[in-house]
Amino acid sequence: MPCRTTTDPDEAARVLRAGGLVALPTETVYGLGANALDGHAVARIFAAKRRPAFDPLIVHLSTFDEWPRVARALPPRALQLARAFWPGPLTLVLPKEPAIPDIVTSGLATVGVRVPDHPLMHAVLERAGCPVAAPSANRFGRLSPTRAEHVVEQLGDDIDLVLDGGPCTVGVESTIVRADEDGVTVLRLGGLPVEEIEKLAGPIRVAAHESPTAPEAPGMLPQHYAPRTPIVLVTPRDLPRPPAGARWGLLVPDRSAAIASGAAGTAGGPPDAWHAVECLSDDGDLVTAAARLFDALHRLDALGLERIVAVACPDRGLGRAINDRLRRAAA
Repeated sequence: MPCRTTTDPDEAARVLRAGGLVALPTETVYGLGANALDGHAVARIFAAKRRPAFDPLIVHLSTFDEWPRVARALPPRALQLARAFWPGPLTLVLPKEPAIPDIVTSGLATVGVRVPDHPLMHAVLERAGCPVAAPSANRFGRLSPTRAEHVVEQLGDDIDLVLDGGPCTVGVESTIVRADEDGVTVLRLGGLPVEEIEKLAGPIRVAAHESPTAPEAPGMLPQHYAPRTPIVLVTPRDLPRPPAGARWGLLVPDRSAAIASGAAGTAGGPPDAWHAVECLSDDGDLVTAAARLFDALHRLDALGLERIVAVACPDRGLGRAINDRLRRAAA
């Protein structure tokens, strides 16, 4: 039987306190939450998602002041970033507090910590009274969910409850950062642009290491965020044309890219060459494009296409996170 859907944060908090699994809305994507202090409940996350045990989870807090519950220290650089960007789409990798079960961190001595910026999620965290471990609420490696119906489609038979908070406003996962005496390193590009971090912290490093079996943080595996449909990522100048009769879909960053590619139908629909076209923004706004990314990919993936061709965004701001997701989806 598919799980229940509710809009009541009190019900969601009760299920979490009882050791259940609840899909929770955040500003980034929907997360699959469990009490982070309950190792058995957290193990259910890995089972429901079919997630390998080597991929660590992020722990969510209701306020900044709760960080000592999950971390042993907040280094000065991390403190600066937390005060500037929490609540929001920033995850900080911190030394783990012993109260956090090793299953949450995949045995690492560090834990990813975030204070999300969504009113329903905040209400649940307050009412539950515990930190909540919550990776994205999808099958491991598949498209992230930005609507409640995306969660039900992928995980509805394996979890206890979905808290429907409407569509996610950021639309890509949080930016994950390690900030310590060695400097500031972005481990995963995400909903907080690198440029915003650099304004505060100065030059930073974006990690290039991608281990297939020992990631330092979620979202660092070479292949991730993938639809069932094969997907290729191209630049605008390298855009292929579908063979005659092929069921190909096209994902473009903005309306001008659709026009330049010859994929803008004169009557508002896709031209004959493409079976379906999804445009992430009308005017090239990367915030809008990020918010629409996974929703558009879910729609294309539901059409039974032979291939999805995705045109890369400008590699700046949230465009870097969008391109990161598309590159891993196409790996």
